[in-house]
Amino acid sequence: MAKAIFKAREFTVKAKGSKEFVSEEMVRAKLFAARKKKEAESMSVFAAIIKPEKSGTEEQITPTDRVENGVEHEVVAIYDNAGIPSFMHRFRKVTNKELFGGSDKVHPAFIVGGKEYDSIYISVYPNCEINGKPYSLPYQNPWTNITNDEAAEACFSKGEGWHMMTRAEWGLLANISLRDGTLPHGNTNFGKYHADLEEKGELIDGSEKTKTGSGPVTWTHNHKVTGVHDLCGNIWEMVRGLRIKDGVLEAAKNNDAAMDIDLTLEGECWEKIRDDTGKIIRISVDNNICITTDFEIKQNYAATHWSDVQIKCNCEQLKELALFAGEPDAYCCMDCTDEEYFPLCGGYWSNISSAGVFYVNLGSPRYHSSTNFGFRSAYYGNLNN
Repeated sequence: MAKAIFKAREFTVKAKGSKEFVSEEMVRAKLFAARKKKEAESMSVFAAIIKPEKSGTEEQITPTDRVENGVEHEVVAIYDNAGIPSFMHRFRKVTNKELFGGSDKVHPAFIVGGKEYDSIYISVYPNCEINGKPYSLPYQNPWTNITNDEAAEACFSKGEGWHMMTRAEWGLLANISLRDGTLPHGNTNFGKYHADLEEKGELIDGSEKTKTGSGPVTWTHNHKVTGVHDLCGNIWEMVRGLRIKDGVLEAAKNNDAAMDIDLTLEGECWEKIRDDTGKIIRISVDNNICITTDFEIKQNYAATHWSDVQIKCNCEQLKELALFAGEPDAYCCMDCTDEEYFPLCGGYWSNISSAGVFYVNLGSPRYHSSTNFGFRSAYYGNLNN
């Protein structure tokens, strides 16, 4: 026997019964609340969803959108092994040349376990929690107070193909936004966007954080209602597959962090990031941050604007992972002392101009959690249509 309660301003829904019944009732309640609160234009995108007979099934929610260079994307609903849907944005395979003028290689976000995928799917919203699993739904409180490892485990629990968003996938979105001139705004000033205080989301009661997807369209990666929401500000987002360890930048191969591979402290699936000639890349911190191939480094912590970061190497992988000054005013924070540090992305609700999709804080130990740390799930693999 399971039971749950969902409260909105206008109503309360209580459900008691089987786990499947309770899960379905909670989803119906949350979607109804979102439809009641969202602007008519916004919510018309997310039409009623009919539950399919099988999990791992997608329902297309919006028409396919094609941009000038041929990249296709749209919003779909994907059901997990609990039979609960998440709104996901489909991204079609793209090369580095199409993204940022790099080589003809496919962007690593589309390569998992050595296999190229035509599409990957990213949560439209930072994830909320239902029965211990993460979901991409509008007008919810983001799931926080969870560590990177715990968030990854929760995403894997949704079934095959589900995973915590990786840095390769974050890098894909950041590069798309930069290329298309749609760098996302967000909650960077206590519920509002610092550069235009008319841009605001709905505050969570007793908090400076805003509910998922409650901001205007400029708070998405493509400045459309169908875009990926809340990549700038609000909460720091944890991602999988990138770290600094003892001053050396390391990442999982391609998008292998989307699999349940060994990314423990001494895990065998970490690879040192190398420049285009094969030299290992290290972080050196004196007064400023320097990304270098020099063996001798100064180990410290620093936080500065990307415009002040020195990059003394040529490395296409740094571009793929959005580790460059795509937003010069966004902050880059790095700790290269003798420990392991994971990334926090996007900034949070009081970072003002320092926040942005290129904001990265590589100074968080893997065991840290906070009311301001959240995450989102992603998906790869074949779907039952």
